[in-house]
Amino acid sequence: MKKIFALALLLFCTITNAQDIIGAWHGQLAFTGGQLRLDLNITKTESGYTATMDSPDQKAMGIPVTTITFESNTLNFAIPKGNLSYKGQLLDNAFKGTFTQNGMDIPLTLSRNEVTITKPKRPQEPAKPYPYYEEEVTFKNEKAGITLAGTLSLPKKEGSYPAVILVSGSGAQNRDEELLGHKPFLVLADYLTRHGIAVLRYDDRGTAASTGEYQNATTQDFATDANAAFNYLLSRKEINKNKIGIAGHSEGGVVAPMVAASNPKVAFIVLMAGTGIPGDELLLLQNFLINKAEGMPEEELNKMGAILKNAYDIIKQENNATAAHIKVKAVFNEQLRPLFLSKGIPVDQVNQLIEAQSADLTSAWYWNFIRYNPATALEKVKCPILAINGSNDLQVPARANLDAIKRATDKGGNKKVTIKELPGLNHLFQTSAKGAPSEYSEIEETFSPTALKEIADWIIKQTK
Repeated sequence: MKKIFALALLLFCTITNAQDIIGAWHGQLAFTGGQLRLDLNITKTESGYTATMDSPDQKAMGIPVTTITFESNTLNFAIPKGNLSYKGQLLDNAFKGTFTQNGMDIPLTLSRNEVTITKPKRPQEPAKPYPYYEEEVTFKNEKAGITLAGTLSLPKKEGSYPAVILVSGSGAQNRDEELLGHKPFLVLADYLTRHGIAVLRYDDRGTAASTGEYQNATTQDFATDANAAFNYLLSRKEINKNKIGIAGHSEGGVVAPMVAASNPKVAFIVLMAGTGIPGDELLLLQNFLINKAEGMPEEELNKMGAILKNAYDIIKQENNATAAHIKVKAVFNEQLRPLFLSKGIPVDQVNQLIEAQSADLTSAWYWNFIRYNPATALEKVKCPILAINGSNDLQVPARANLDAIKRATDKGGNKKVTIKELPGLNHLFQTSAKGAPSEYSEIEETFSPTALKEIADWIIKQTK
């Protein structure tokens, strides 16, 4: 879910008289899941230096640097929001050191030489010209006062087609749900359109060509965006107004039931790794499984889980976000600080990490997500539901969530529910070995053909 795998990176620097480090520095993180380029841009000011960082592969440019020290030929920086730090020595006009995120160490060298990465193989990405009609569209979310931009694909330019709206997972993503070189929604939209289903996919608010602000938006806000997309399709003459559904991935699988529960015109919903358990339970399970897959010792897993549970309990029990921030920060200072210090993280960086984590958890999105139980909407959905999940999903674990979805829909009396666990697929519906996020970019497959067929066949059955 939210920012689970994205490496939001930030760098800093200063200068000594002996060495001019003004200008651009380039590096590349190499980790199990792939590679990520970093560009650090240093400028001189009257009081010292400032810097910005670009992460070209994440399309994140001009990120301001916040923490800067360069002493005894050693560069140190920390990125509070991302729980990141770096320490490297300047040798032969290059910083050679270690990048750390959440206790994981990755070697990183920053030099004056630009880094190029070979484009990964993505054999499923369709190539133009497509054998169907495609149109760039915009539509208004009047409630939020924003304009969303997307792509509508139709089997043919003229006709009357069943349609599905694709709703992305958490984190600001474009209409293709692009991440780590993959474009899952492009592949899914192409497959569905070739099988006679119109597809509308759109950029998240505040992302790419869509207006609005993403940072302070909640899942409920994203539900209003999806409902605006639904209303837009009602205005299109090529769309069968009685056969419009919503397919959401991950957080999008929370949005879809929200919309369907309040909008009886929604013909069907597809939950692709959608959640069924409360937000705090999901985050605890997610944190345990992902860190376990990445090799964190069981003792540390249990310690981290207990600390996070204490923080989540505060957020669930305290109705004032400011008061919750203070209490969560106190818990982290008491319980998380010793763990960070034992990893050799400098005290000033620990302070920043704790402040950032406590602020993040009490931000609008996390505050809402931790306190939300998706069963409340699922119990009210009356239209047909397809809930699918991969057995290797570590972000939204299949058994816990599919069982919870079934319990909620059974309680609501919905008999039109199909639930399937697909063997060997991860959170992105790729065929995977372990399901760890670090595998996502290494896998050439973007979307399992098995999962594509399951979704298309089910939608066609519902819209005959």
